[in-house]
Amino acid sequence: MATTHIGISGWVYPAWRSTFYPKGLAQARELAYAAEKLTSIEINGTFYSLQRPSSFERWRDSTPDDFVFAVKGPRFITHMKKLSDPDILLANFFASGVLALEAKLGPVLWQLPPTLGFDEKRLVTFFEALPRTTPAAAQLATQHDERLEGRALTTVSVDQPVRHAMEVRHSSYLEPRFLDVLRAHDVAVVVADSAGRYPALDATTADFAYVRLHGADELYVSGYTPEALDSWAARIRRWTDQGLDVFAYFDNDAKVRAPYDAIGLIERLASPPST
Repeated sequence: MATTHIGISGWVYPAWRSTFYPKGLAQARELAYAAEKLTSIEINGTFYSLQRPSSFERWRDSTPDDFVFAVKGPRFITHMKKLSDPDILLANFFASGVLALEAKLGPVLWQLPPTLGFDEKRLVTFFEALPRTTPAAAQLATQHDERLEGRALTTVSVDQPVRHAMEVRHSSYLEPRFLDVLRAHDVAVVVADSAGRYPALDATTADFAYVRLHGADELYVSGYTPEALDSWAARIRRWTDQGLDVFAYFDNDAKVRAPYDAIGLIERLASPPST
């Protein structure tokens, strides 16, 4: 049976304190509080730097048993190296503690920069380097370099698939061949609502759908109307009816809209669809 996982991109936002987070709530309790309201969260700290196994363990233990994390791949791989020479970089990423999430590990998100255009050969090389199971990721992690010495996690206690999704921001990815490459390598294209700033690709290319909602009218700022949330709920139901798991995250965090929009979408999906 297909599942849905609805949440937010990150959870550490000072502006959310005394608004979404109750006044006086300890910062160390913010993840647990958010996880009580939502069913998934994107970890975005991994985009900026390699984390430590102890952090992933703490996040895992702070959330309910059925909670799922998506993990954003490092910008060093996507933005700086532009997906080139991925083997050691991927080994370092998976050795940094990602596998400590155990059964709570959801998809890995690879967000490409707006300056990186479609290059089929580059993508194929990268996709072929990606581990597709947690044991394969653990084996890859053993190849980490000296930067991870003494702080690497290279074992895994859960054998499950490792899913991958890609978000693009250059118009050249509107080339139909891009979707063919994703399907051939079982990578989900991210269906992104970016207030018209970046290409909108409305397709499914893997056994799951991945949605990022950055703002209906203004990037990272504007919220979603009840009608817009109804529309997204209907779209998600269509995907789950097709047998696709769905992961959807609100990234419109600037005005504290993301968590409330996510809760609104969860409530709609929990109710019978209107006829």
